[in-house]
Amino acid sequence: MSQDGAHGRYAGQALAGGRYQLRDLLGEGGMASVHLAYDAVLDRQVAIKTLHTELGREQAFRERFRREAQAVAKLTHTNIVSVFDTGEDDLGGTAMPYIVMEYIEGRPLGSVLDADVRQYGAMPADKALKVTADVLAALEISHEMGLVHRDIKPGNVMVTKRGVVKVMDFGIARAMQSGVTSMTQTGMVVGTPQYLSPEQALGRGVDARSDLYSVGIMLFQLVTGRLPFDADSPLAIAYAHVQEEPVAPSSINRSLPPAVDALVARALKKNPNERFPTAEAMRDECLRVAASLQADAPSIVPGAGPTQSGAGVGSAVFPPVGQTGQAAPGPVQTPYQPGPYGAPQTPAPAYGYPQQGGYQTQPPAGYAPQAAPAPTPPPYAVSAQTATQTPGSGSGSKSNKPVIIGSIAVSLVAVVGLIVALTMSNSGGSDNGGSGGASASASASHQSGYRGPDTTRVIDKTKCTEPVESGTDPKKVELPDFRYKDIGSVKACFQAANWTYEIKHVPDNTWGDGTVMDQFPSAGSDIDPKNSGTIELSVSTGNPS
Repeated sequence: MSQDGAHGRYAGQALAGGRYQLRDLLGEGGMASVHLAYDAVLDRQVAIKTLHTELGREQAFRERFRREAQAVAKLTHTNIVSVFDTGEDDLGGTAMPYIVMEYIEGRPLGSVLDADVRQYGAMPADKALKVTADVLAALEISHEMGLVHRDIKPGNVMVTKRGVVKVMDFGIARAMQSGVTSMTQTGMVVGTPQYLSPEQALGRGVDARSDLYSVGIMLFQLVTGRLPFDADSPLAIAYAHVQEEPVAPSSINRSLPPAVDALVARALKKNPNERFPTAEAMRDECLRVAASLQADAPSIVPGAGPTQSGAGVGSAVFPPVGQTGQAAPGPVQTPYQPGPYGAPQTPAPAYGYPQQGGYQTQPPAGYAPQAAPAPTPPPYAVSAQTATQTPGSGSGSKSNKPVIIGSIAVSLVAVVGLIVALTMSNSGGSDNGGSGGASASASASHQSGYRGPDTTRVIDKTKCTEPVESGTDPKKVELPDFRYKDIGSVKACFQAANWTYEIKHVPDNTWGDGTVMDQFPSAGSDIDPKNSGTIELSVSTGNPS
């Protein structure tokens, strides 16, 4: 029996000493399943998400799973699906992590849109803008807590029978980037290709503005009934997000005023600095535009719509199905040169499952709350490289299942010869700090496009001297979040706590010279303050990749 089939047999079993009785299977996929369940203690229906066997075997991933539940449980808002409980139990002879969520009686937003498309050709603009504003209200709360959703799409938005919009699966995509499981690799990003922001498609770090791009894609889909970028493979779609400009929604739906076109265009800017700065700002604009609309029914232009996205990407990499030998790289033309985003990433096999009963799941994992999202950095040029695909990556097509997009440096070299940026991304010396935190500075010379340091972004020493206590081990504390802070203040923080560190310089001008771009262990990880070990910090040189 396949794993999916095997997972369905859990219906009828109980968790948490009999408290939760699993009932109907709402949906399942390669990574997780969701059951309707009965909470015998509180006499209510709940939805229970369980990880599949492979992840259940890994202690580190189970810990991530638990931590995510703790973080997401703190998100309390009308437009957010609540998390009630988490735990681990034996199912089928295997330790199985689970998360207990609010059960939503309603339909996915995708089903609501399908009904409107059948009746009107698209969702009426005023309705679409109000739904979008509710999604942004949910994101406003999560962004304030440092939680970036990373997978906004109609499949992760529910509409109750009373018309209340509910966003679910917060933080799940980020959990897959933790690198704690053999199923992930450093630099992977998780999301759904049709809704990926350009920075996600290129494997770069994301912030709240990445969610706003995904909301913009969703709004385009609601008011036109189609996606701005779609193709026959996830790779080609990701390529389109980076390289191609969307058409104006009004070119498909003639009833849309210029204000809707302008709103969508700003949300879909390639450069994050040119989008709305916050979910609140975008929500305010949605409500303003909605209030000014005439109640006109959609007027869809027959045959209008985006052209096939990412044309030629797949054929440039692979021979047609059934052809033997290796295809010669095709002439892929691109106006872009290697830039600060880094290398595009290759889609790997999709996971997720078709909506059944309104739920679509991804593999949850623990994730500690972070500091508030970093302020918008100074503007920088958006550049990209041509994406390629490796054999065995997810078939892709037009499903909205999430995919994992990983590093494809080797294929990239073979197809488009953009090796320079990739080799540079791994260059740069290391800087070791002892107990006192020895001083270090980038030795790389200033290149064209160099961005100087921003010493205003500092971390308070008390983050190290008085860290948050671990929720699981009284002898441990949670590692602070040093990302996007000036290295000088980070060193001072380490020195105050007598922690050791090691610095690796990386070419990046997104935030400027001396900015901490990444850390290992990640923020929120449990460490022994008396024996923290060496903490690795990746620090920008201020030079472009």
